[in-house]
Amino acid sequence: MTFAYQEHYTVEDYRQWQGDWELFAGMPYAMTPSPSVSHQMVIVNAVSRFKLAIDEHAGCGHCIVLAETDWQISNDTVVRPDAMILCREVGDRVLVTPDVIMEVVSPSSTKRDEQMKFELYAREGVAYYLLAYPESRLLKFYCNGVDGFRKLGDYSDQPLELALGQCLLLVDTARFWR
Repeated sequence: MTFAYQEHYTVEDYRQWQGDWELFAGMPYAMTPSPSVSHQMVIVNAVSRFKLAIDEHAGCGHCIVLAETDWQISNDTVVRPDAMILCREVGDRVLVTPDVIMEVVSPSSTKRDEQMKFELYAREGVAYYLLAYPESRLLKFYCNGVDGFRKLGDYSDQPLELALGQCLLLVDTARFWR
């Protein structure tokens, strides 16, 4: 079935909505139901490991870690990554491209995380994309290059190395899991 007219929403519309949403090229996507306990624990554990790695490296003082914070990419695209690292000045809203994004993949978010966000984040220049799968204790690690994201490996308990300019983060992935 083809529709003659399709709604196209903007950030101004998005800011008026109740509940949790993301906006992809003017199309709204509900973020319900709320994430599982395992999903949330991976976010909390990863964010704490990222923060610890930043604090342990003197050259990373300008880097920050955020969880479940909106990133406004354009006037019709706003996403809310599970976790992100930014190594540049950020105001009250994230309007710049994060250096690292991690999404925790759940059955209801698989297509969005593995396809839609994968393509969007590559196109927007995110340096590293991490896909975490709590049930299998697997972290897929991608690096952005001239041809988009290239898989660097699968991790479950090995240290993860993130080179962010002068900052080299060593992150303990074994501590991500429930």
